[in-house]
Amino acid sequence: MAIQIVTDSTCDLTAQEAREMNVKVIPLRVIFEDAVYADGVDIDKATFYEKQAQARVLPKTSQLNPQEFCDAFQPMLDTGDEVVMVLLSSKLSGSYQSASIAKEMVEGGERLHLVDSLNVTMGESVLVRHAVRMRDQGASAAEITAKLEELRGRVRFLAFVGTLKYLKMGGRISASTAAIGTMLNISPVVAVVDGEVKSVGKVRGAQKILSYTLEFARAYPVDTRYDVVFGHSRCPEKLEAYQEQVTRALGIRKCASTELGAVIGVHAGPGCYGFAYIGLK
Repeated sequence: MAIQIVTDSTCDLTAQEAREMNVKVIPLRVIFEDAVYADGVDIDKATFYEKQAQARVLPKTSQLNPQEFCDAFQPMLDTGDEVVMVLLSSKLSGSYQSASIAKEMVEGGERLHLVDSLNVTMGESVLVRHAVRMRDQGASAAEITAKLEELRGRVRFLAFVGTLKYLKMGGRISASTAAIGTMLNISPVVAVVDGEVKSVGKVRGAQKILSYTLEFARAYPVDTRYDVVFGHSRCPEKLEAYQEQVTRALGIRKCASTELGAVIGVHAGPGCYGFAYIGLK
């Protein structure tokens, strides 16, 4: 009996990574004024950010309903395989709840193992990557699920927002705060706290971003046995410099990088970058 690893598109694996790791990705939806798009299927990341820049209204993301999850799960279960699905945080979306309802509806649901990552994008990706490693090392679906549920509380996620435009559009900050912040080159700092993306501070300039990162990593040391995942939204050069500095300073040997998709991008916009990892505590 084989084990299939599944995740949703908010994990932000590239199509090549998903193929190489043999991970199935179920797309969520992105809603613009003109249409609804299946994330990563009808719209890629480049097109998403282009449309976002032109949008008068902030786009939204949408979960799948239980029947849609059933339609995705049933063919996998019909093979007789075990299925482990890692989903974005239940505190950010109703996807986990929909998938849980679907688990009770499908035939063979006892072979479907759902993991609430309590994270998103890079943080979710850290858990998916470890699930793949465990599968390839011969672990059972139950063992993989238990380990991910143990690790999820130690996932550390830190990112720096490059533009205040979309936080203003979404009503998260005022127009005056956005104007002053832009003028002073201030970057809001966001982290995942108890399954939610929250603002935890603000910094000014690239050097302060690096200092903040290293202080964060001192407070929550990196467990180098696990992958570290860096991510950016339309700013690969900034990420490259940041990743090189952080990996050197923290002695990180194994890491991956990705581009942030719609779920974070819808609020952060382009110019956001950061990283996620499993902490020692």
